Amino acid sequence: MMHVEMIDGEERQIGVVSMVEAAELTGLELMQAISKGELPGPSIGAAMNFRMVNVEEGEVTFAGTPHEGLMNPMGTVHGGWAATLLDSVLACAIHTLCPKGYASTSIDLKVNFVRPILPSSGRLTARGKVIHPGRQIATSEATLMDENGKLYAHGVQACSIFKIPV
Repeated sequence: MMHVEMIDGEERQIGVVSMVEAAELTGLELMQAISKGELPGPSIGAAMNFRMVNVEEGEVTFAGTPHEGLMNPMGTVHGGWAATLLDSVLACAIHTLCPKGYASTSIDLKVNFVRPILPSSGRLTARGKVIHPGRQIATSEATLMDENGKLYAHGVQACSIFKIPV
């Protein structure tokens, strides 16, 4: 089931791409179709107010704006928001390298939080880039920065590459 939600100031189609449909596309084609709104984006982006804004082979950019609904008891945006945003951009960067019929899934994630994120931090951009494009295991790195280039968090990830079971 698909629906439209406002995410980071833009209306986006939200839903699930079927495994059958995903298997017919390369990872790059899939990510580009989601980024352009031709295929639905995942509901996690709507829930956490971030979306994919650029896709290239081996590189993906997401942007999002934290808000008061994402706060922890200490008065800052919960670290899970940044970790989820970084996990998404790191995994999607790797997924752009998957051949038709293959997909990727996260097997580990390491995030370093550099400074607290506040709702007043404004729009943040996460950029992920593949650093090792292995056939079975690939790795990527990413940064999370504000519009002035201030670093808030960075991370690395490994993903398993597998044949889509359709």
